[in-house]
Amino acid sequence: MADETRLDAYRFDLPEALIAQEPASRRDASRLMLVERGRGASGEARFADLGAHLPPGALLVANNSRVLPARLLARKPTGGAVEFLLLTPLPLISPVAEGTPGSSWFHAEAHGLLRASKKPKPGQRLTFDPDLEIEVIERGDFGHSRVRLHWRGDLAALFERIGHMPLPPYIQRPDSEADRARYQTLHSRQDKRGSVAAPTAGLHFTPELRADLAARGFGWAEVSLHVGYGTFSPVRAEDIREHRMHAEFAEVPAETAEQIREAKAQGRPVVAVGTTSARALEGSFQALGGVGPFAGWTDIFITPGYRFGIVDAMVTNFHLPGSSLVIMVAALAGREAIFSAYARAVLEGYRFFSYGDAMLIR
Repeated sequence: MADETRLDAYRFDLPEALIAQEPASRRDASRLMLVERGRGASGEARFADLGAHLPPGALLVANNSRVLPARLLARKPTGGAVEFLLLTPLPLISPVAEGTPGSSWFHAEAHGLLRASKKPKPGQRLTFDPDLEIEVIERGDFGHSRVRLHWRGDLAALFERIGHMPLPPYIQRPDSEADRARYQTLHSRQDKRGSVAAPTAGLHFTPELRADLAARGFGWAEVSLHVGYGTFSPVRAEDIREHRMHAEFAEVPAETAEQIREAKAQGRPVVAVGTTSARALEGSFQALGGVGPFAGWTDIFITPGYRFGIVDAMVTNFHLPGSSLVIMVAALAGREAIFSAYARAVLEGYRFFSYGDAMLIR
């Protein structure tokens, strides 16, 4: 039996052809593998028929964070390319007015990934638009940088106008106008524009599916977790207990906490829609020591042996080999169960990662 503390236990061979480069024709047209906790795959369905396979009385909890077109591209006066990916969630940026009262310019400190043909030095200002400049304050490892944004007008509108959707690195094509709609859940909220990656399990939901779930009596609640670039950061420690997650900002509203308490009291299962919802729920549970409203940072790393405080089941996509996400789903379903399901998915040609197919772990 594999040592579940070793990273090798979570690696597997994945043919590149199975990495989905485009979304399915319809959001709910994806395949849905049914996986039993502790046992493995038990069948297959269409995602549109999710309601027929959920545990009775389930409460689904989805992440309503919205992906910001957070990737900016520009050229320096010398002609060199420069790229910036904003990592600080937009709702957490506090603008400070510049200059005299009434000035239309603002500034705020933020963190991001900065890449350039020649590394910008602290103090250097990079122009991405006549209305937006980025001043380098401090450079860190792997392109991480502390910067000061200088802008005029509405910052969110600026990013929407000049930014690119931050597609994951395994989607090997430029982002398109279509991605602005499809790399976004339909339940995402404009006031929650803070993610640099989509909560991808939620991409499969349509208004028709939501209506079917409601008609069947399933509950729906929402949390916010602003997905950071850390979701793509590889686990580099061979002993996974030494890995440290990047912190992400999460919110569990009072209404959602009450819905969860009610479900638990009635013996109804809580189904996390995606690993990001699971991190928000379990991160809040860990911080509070129970179920309650929460707003704060979480760096929870869920590994086999973890005892889930809230989540009973999960809807999730198929994840990268050796990633913190595949380790999390192994913690919920059992490592052997997950990897037998993944082996079946590879054999049967399931589509992997953000624009791929899904599984229901129950």
